[in-house]
Amino acid sequence: MDPSTLREMNIKFAPLNIPLERRLQTLAIVAYVIILILGVSTSIAISLYVLLYTEYVRWIYLGYLTWIFFDLNSRERGGRPKQWVRKWLWWKYLADYFPVHFIKLPSCELDPKKNYLLCCFPHGMMATGAFVSIATEARDISKKFPNHKIHMHTLKTNFVFPLLRELVLSLGLVSSSAESLNYILGRPEGGNLTALVIGGAQEAFYTKPHQYKLVLRNRKGFIKVALRNGSPLVPVMSFGEPDILSQVDFGDGSLLRRFQLAVKEYFGFVPIVPLGRGIFQYSFGLLPRRKEIAVVVGEPIDVVKSEKPTQEQIDNLHHEFITKLTQLFETEKKNYLKNYEKIHLEIV
Repeated sequence: MDPSTLREMNIKFAPLNIPLERRLQTLAIVAYVIILILGVSTSIAISLYVLLYTEYVRWIYLGYLTWIFFDLNSRERGGRPKQWVRKWLWWKYLADYFPVHFIKLPSCELDPKKNYLLCCFPHGMMATGAFVSIATEARDISKKFPNHKIHMHTLKTNFVFPLLRELVLSLGLVSSSAESLNYILGRPEGGNLTALVIGGAQEAFYTKPHQYKLVLRNRKGFIKVALRNGSPLVPVMSFGEPDILSQVDFGDGSLLRRFQLAVKEYFGFVPIVPLGRGIFQYSFGLLPRRKEIAVVVGEPIDVVKSEKPTQEQIDNLHHEFITKLTQLFETEKKNYLKNYEKIHLEIV
């Protein structure tokens, strides 16, 4: 292609003299995105190949698949985190790519005898800030919360696929079901800290640079779980999360937008086309942009235990949580966002 054509397309290419450290960071994010996009299909492909085209290994693999069937309940019982996996160097390069910062405010003092629910916002496209900070030791979360065992919740289906599930479990990830939340938050000895990205995949639909639109108005299940277990709620805000990726805007009323809304209505998630950068150029692609993410952990909200919470109790705590989350955002945004005066939370 003629260089002048590339200039007209306004494509910005990566320079050749990039330091090795930055190349390793790019390699880390490429591997991360590949696992997110192709992890499930690769898991299925490997399984089919082993079962159909190997003579002896297939029997070992069949034993492994049988064990998975009986092990599915581990996703509801705290999983099995492995610190050596959480400390892989890969996660540090991944965190340094943006970079991701993990800030525990001085007001965030946790009682080692209590179980806490970290309520993380926004989801963005991939909940990258929360994942890197909480599901790995890239930012030394265990040193910041030395008296608590760390967990993070994700979709139940992530624990079904062979091989991929072992990585997920080793990172301390567990199911996002009420059963899993109650198991961790209900431990009588305390000392558990578990994170849930409240807006989930639906919130990804609203991802747009500099926009903090949260799916929270009618999300009250986590409030009920917290009340039943008497678990304090900890608001967590990832400043910069919406900036690392945008998405193709199909326009209101278009056929593709109607398709998106129809899928959202029936399946609870929205198919989106992310827009970021490429490996060798910065103008377009599926990789997140190098934008700083600051994951700020706020002051816990005390919760009085009520095994059968009334709707009034749920609504009151939900209102208090929104108030405290908004306060955290408005107080801290000046430290991490440009043009912060024009940026506010929008709750839907």
